[in-house]
Amino acid sequence: MFKDDLRFHLALDRCPGIGPVHFKALLLAHNNHVETLFQMDAQDLSMCGLKAEQISYIQNPDWAPIEQALTWLDQDPRHLIITLNDPRYPKLLKEIHDAPPVLYLIGRHELLNTPQIAIVGSRNCTPGGADTAQAFARYLSNSGMTITSGMALGIDKHAHLGALQGSGNTIAVIGTGIDRIYPSRNQKLAHQIAEEGLIISEFQLGTQPNSANFPKRNRLISGLSLAILVVEATQKSGSLITARLGLEQGREVFAIPGSIHNPQAKGCHHLIRSGAKLVDQASDIIDDIGSLLGYVAEKTDLPEDDASNPLEQEYQDLLELMGYDPVSLDTMVERSGLTIEQLSSMLLILELNDFIQPAPGGLYLRC
Repeated sequence: MFKDDLRFHLALDRCPGIGPVHFKALLLAHNNHVETLFQMDAQDLSMCGLKAEQISYIQNPDWAPIEQALTWLDQDPRHLIITLNDPRYPKLLKEIHDAPPVLYLIGRHELLNTPQIAIVGSRNCTPGGADTAQAFARYLSNSGMTITSGMALGIDKHAHLGALQGSGNTIAVIGTGIDRIYPSRNQKLAHQIAEEGLIISEFQLGTQPNSANFPKRNRLISGLSLAILVVEATQKSGSLITARLGLEQGREVFAIPGSIHNPQAKGCHHLIRSGAKLVDQASDIIDDIGSLLGYVAEKTDLPEDDASNPLEQEYQDLLELMGYDPVSLDTMVERSGLTIEQLSSMLLILELNDFIQPAPGGLYLRC
């Protein structure tokens, strides 16, 4: 009976022109018995508001890809397909008006209804942004949160990596069929998430990367989560779409500020001006939403302040001269009075000890 019900859900999901909202309306109109539609004649289907192309499809579905999906389901116990009728369907996601009617999953299905926080940001993040995303994700993961992101390059990738270093609870929401890994450079990460976390897609098997799919994917990331944390984002970043969708869905939105000279921070600054909560340490998030969940952060594993690390005074003085904005070698020569040879030697020591990192354009950035 379960397979029959799922078969009809998959068939309706493939019907041309029927999106999540229309699908949900049809489901409600027929008391969640989607198979009823496939037993109706053309006139009755027309009275349900279906167009000629849709009626033609429902009366003669293409069952081949549906059988392929059911075969995929049986291939591995980690594979799962759930519908809006399934009690395992994520409760928060089900509340949004355009909740996907079908979800394909690989991994630990029990993570679906765990408390989640989305961590998103730029694909072209700075090294500091990557470190921040990873450290925040690790801390929040160890505090009991599941880290949800989009498995893109940049901040998404490092959010997943941080969660895997913590409790391992992480969910990747992808914009392709679940049998496709995109981008291909994240193949190793995808396999690790499938083993230790969970991968989710609303798209049918075989769906290739398409730019229109990723905004759709973003609404799932926010819809699954209690809150969204934006680490780095330009003013035209897709992460801002996720944040906006989160606000529309009633989610908390947090943003990490950055240098006013860093274009990757401008999106976060825009969010903060628009009402997002500014955070500069992961415990801020736990303090804000953790009490609702009964979480208590006992300790942080975020890096300690530079001042607490043993460092000779001349190196500490150079760090103070650098400040926290990207700075050129010429500027440091001007500020410090040191020669280029002296500075180059000191910068190498600082970089090897993770106090600074090179930035694009021959600049240096304090970690």
